[in-house]
Amino acid sequence: MSRPREGSAPHGSARREWGPLFGTVRSALVSRRWRAVPMTLAAVCLTALFQVVQNQDWGYRPVQNIGFVRAEDPLWLALLRTPLSLFVPALDLPVWGALAQVLLVFGIAEICLGRRRTLAVAYLATLCGTLYARVGIALGPDGPFGLPATDAQVVDTGPSAAVVGLAVYVCWRQGARWTGALVVVAMVVEVIIKPNLAGKEHLAAIAGVLVLMGVQSWRERRQEGVEPRPGTRSWKPPIKS
Repeated sequence: MSRPREGSAPHGSARREWGPLFGTVRSALVSRRWRAVPMTLAAVCLTALFQVVQNQDWGYRPVQNIGFVRAEDPLWLALLRTPLSLFVPALDLPVWGALAQVLLVFGIAEICLGRRRTLAVAYLATLCGTLYARVGIALGPDGPFGLPATDAQVVDTGPSAAVVGLAVYVCWRQGARWTGALVVVAMVVEVIIKPNLAGKEHLAAIAGVLVLMGVQSWRERRQEGVEPRPGTRSWKPPIKS
């Protein structure tokens, strides 16, 4: 009996974890190249444009008016600005980080999920972070899920919450469960080390996506368990023995 080659087990584990994801992305890029991710390229260009404009004397106020979100703002105004706030880079972070996040994670998500679902999950994750900030400030700084009142004035922009939510969702859809779990653990460690608004918003984004995943799993199991009714195309009459 021949012995398995050394290192074959780790390779098999990696293939099971990332094989479907890698195969889907590679096939799309080989066959369609950049045409496979038009929405992602538009998002990268929009993020870069916002970065250039908000650093101009004439451009800071317009970007603030359409994309800056603070917990102290009226809720209707925050909800109105939230979609574009996703593409406004944070002023205190290097823009190349935001551009790389959008290009990589949004690109993979667009290929694996499609444009509409990618935008929907990204918006859900960002919205969960936006709404959590208000809840956290209401809870106060004493509890583990609370925030200090001063965080109400923090400008809350950037794609990080959407990126984290999309990463977890894509890993679940593509069967890369351990990778998705690693993303969640990394965000938890981030909050333990630095319990600030951004880190806790990442956890809120993950929580929202996990709820979405749970609902979709329940609906899929329910649909699989429903027997086709007589008269439908999938129904077949019972075979008599």
